[in-house]
Amino acid sequence: MYTIALVSRKGGTGKSTLAIGLAVAAMEAGHRVRILEADPLATISNWRTRRSGIEPAVESVRDGYELLQRVRVLAQHGITLTIVDTAGGWSEPWSGAVAAADLCLIPARPSLADIEAAAPALAAIRAERKPFAFILNQTPARRQRPDAAAASLGATASSLDMMGVLALPYIAQRNDQQDAIAAGLAVTEFAREGKSADEIRALWRWVWARLTSIAPGEAEPLTDAAEDADPTVPANLPAVPRPLDGAVDLYAAT
Repeated sequence: MYTIALVSRKGGTGKSTLAIGLAVAAMEAGHRVRILEADPLATISNWRTRRSGIEPAVESVRDGYELLQRVRVLAQHGITLTIVDTAGGWSEPWSGAVAAADLCLIPARPSLADIEAAAPALAAIRAERKPFAFILNQTPARRQRPDAAAASLGATASSLDMMGVLALPYIAQRNDQQDAIAAGLAVTEFAREGKSADEIRALWRWVWARLTSIAPGEAEPLTDAAEDADPTVPANLPAVPRPLDGAVDLYAAT
């Protein structure tokens, strides 16, 4: 089983919408998916109440220890992908989400304020030696501004002596994303042939390629020994994998 955590210390970056979109895109690709919601705003739980289908199931978690235990149990019950949605700002489950993750995704809107606000999350993720990628989210349809944001993102990472990748494609801000959430759907269900649906499916393919580039064994379920360990510290810290071919090297983007 693989675990993805969407993390950002800034609210309003679209973590919940991305979690829903990626979850359903992964289901469409054949995965058994569970969403763990570590955000007290309960955006995904509210979405789930409006949804007629039984999948994906959504579970609320209150702290890092509970989150780690749920990830272990889900791996033993045939779930192939767990997506963790975290709260903006600091929250108690935050460190557990990073510890459990095989890949951390950091959404950022294409503004200097959002990009600067990504720095604390990035530092915490790198301290845990976790693979990560940025997602430029809620971007304008015009290409120039997201490209400028990618360059600014690269400058920020370089100034922190950190290196990562920028997930592709950028996710544009369109009404069908929010209309889908209101209807209890993902955008790939709401407007199957739309541009937003195409972007989310392409983003899922990128994320899956990134996950499967991690060396075998690094995404194994937590062991029994991990139950007695500090719940904020993963039993085995994976190395950061090399950027994928076609990924945006943040140093090169400056």
